[in-house]
Amino acid sequence: MTQAPAIQADAYFFDIDGTLLVTRDLVQWNALHQAMLEVFGVDTTIEGLPYHGKTDVAILRAAVARCGVTPSIFDAGIEQTLAVVRREVRANAEAIVPEVCPAIPELLSQVSLRNKLLGVASGNLEAVGWSKLTSAGLRKFFAMGSFGDACELRTAIFDNAVAMARKLIGSGCTVCFIGDTPDDILAARYVNAKVVAVSTGTFEVSELSRLNPDACCRSCADLLGRLQ
Repeated sequence: MTQAPAIQADAYFFDIDGTLLVTRDLVQWNALHQAMLEVFGVDTTIEGLPYHGKTDVAILRAAVARCGVTPSIFDAGIEQTLAVVRREVRANAEAIVPEVCPAIPELLSQVSLRNKLLGVASGNLEAVGWSKLTSAGLRKFFAMGSFGDACELRTAIFDNAVAMARKLIGSGCTVCFIGDTPDDILAARYVNAKVVAVSTGTFEVSELSRLNPDACCRSCADLLGRLQ
């Protein structure tokens, strides 16, 4: 059996939901609901929206738009909305129940020992993302994160992650993103970075492979020993 090829990079940025972990609780769901109700007066949820791979800001915009909230009204209330989401998640952080995806602690330990820069690139708000990782016992592995607080597009989050890596380890550094959605692959290509796709979220290997990532795996267990 031929061994899968190694992947070479100086910095690795992992997506959170569906890549590092899966949450079975309603903490974030309820926080988004409360924010939309409190700021825009709409009693709605994100049910039925294609939210996998999307940023929290984009998800909120789509959810309230279904209730008639115009883009200008949404933009005027976005900072207050995000403040409510952060408040609610922090207040209920003890109720977060993350299920860590296969081999994640082992993989992160391996990469850390190779002195690679480890970060997260997530559409979550920063407070939400770090709360999930803290609950999962994974926060200690990551030196930095690029989140969705000021970025509605995933491409902007990835662009910011690349800039952060270059600032720390040099303009010529190679960056690789690990994610579970087509949006992760497209965003990585947009910023001229490497990308590994894993099917621990809602997308199958066959769907992800069509976009030609540098590698496509069933889970991060397949990456053990390969991130060099």
